[in-house]
Amino acid sequence: MNTGAGPRGPGVLVIEPMGNAGRFLVEAADRLGIRLYAATHKDIYDTYPPWLGSALSGLCATDLADVPRALEEMDAFCRRHRITGIAACWELLTPLAALLAERLRLPGNDPVLARAARNKILMGEAFAAAGVPAPRWTVVQDAGQAHQVAASHDLGWPLVIKPAEQGGSWGVSIVGGPDQLSAAVAGAQQYTHAQPHGVALDTRVLVQEYVPGEEYSCETVIAHGVAYPLPVVRKETTEGTYRIETGHSCPADLAPPMARRVQHIAARAALAVGIRNGVAHTEVKIRPGASMPDVIETGARLPGGNICEIVEAASGVSAAAAYLQAVLGRVPDTAPLRSDAAAIRFLLPERGGRLGRIVIPEVTGTHSELHLRPGDMVPQPTDSSCRIGHVVARAETVEQARRLAAQVASRSRVEVS
Repeated sequence: MNTGAGPRGPGVLVIEPMGNAGRFLVEAADRLGIRLYAATHKDIYDTYPPWLGSALSGLCATDLADVPRALEEMDAFCRRHRITGIAACWELLTPLAALLAERLRLPGNDPVLARAARNKILMGEAFAAAGVPAPRWTVVQDAGQAHQVAASHDLGWPLVIKPAEQGGSWGVSIVGGPDQLSAAVAGAQQYTHAQPHGVALDTRVLVQEYVPGEEYSCETVIAHGVAYPLPVVRKETTEGTYRIETGHSCPADLAPPMARRVQHIAARAALAVGIRNGVAHTEVKIRPGASMPDVIETGARLPGGNICEIVEAASGVSAAAAYLQAVLGRVPDTAPLRSDAAAIRFLLPERGGRLGRIVIPEVTGTHSELHLRPGDMVPQPTDSSCRIGHVVARAETVEQARRLAAQVASRSRVEVS
């Protein structure tokens, strides 16, 4: 196996680096002189793209769905390779990372609270205990209980239906009336195991108050319990039943006092779910006329959707580098180096099917990337897995960056049959 960073640099074990954040960890590790190792199943490692496999200094082949076995094998691997930091890319594996860090006496998150960053029921309880403002919610086991909750009118309409455990927007829907409720609960309960590792999921369902208003996200790097906020990012989504992300932009179009409130609330949310040495991706909404945001959820991981890229393009701050510094017990570099702007727009299909011709115009100040290729099957547009590609734009102001990315996306042509 090829060696990534220099052999004398510190070593970090990444529990499953495959995913959107993996590429940014690889780039950051190379800049910081850190050796990256992967913990994953051997069959999954064999599907890694060449750039990822060649960047790793070693592989701990294990079964991440078998927690006792994985802890034993990763413990032995870390001691053998003198690993001094533990990181995770997927929020469903972040409790495992916390347990391993505690076992090795390395910087990590609170293992008692760590599952609250993965399980939205425990997360809601942690937010309530810490006084973090969040939508009202209740938990149900089936559609019958969901209808009882709706009939009480305590949460109003529309309602947000989401799985207790699942990543991204999978299984999440917004329903406007009782006739849509049973299908929404079934959609939230369709995931019993998270692939590709087969991690068992809590199949209970959250019925949540719908919060109107604009959506934002904020990364918070935490080292030794001290929070270091990154710039706030604006999030845009589709309308209707499935709110699929259509893009992000940085900096957010918020007045400085509100941006600081978002950063402060995001840090409180991260600390409430036990993040002590790591990173949190927190999503919030701001109700019209409100002075304080509501936290929708937080995860103990780097963001998806190439948010790392646009934050760094706009501010010069690498969230991935700061995350690696935090898990190594260092003070993270989070001070902005510039005040530019960047925006990303995702290329989404109108329907699922087989992907045909794709045309994305080349425009100065932008670059594009495809997630799927002609001939691939495109999922139905119900969550972020349907993304065909994206366009990133950089400019002096966020208005210019958003306009440029939107122009390229609108002129792109995607054929799905």
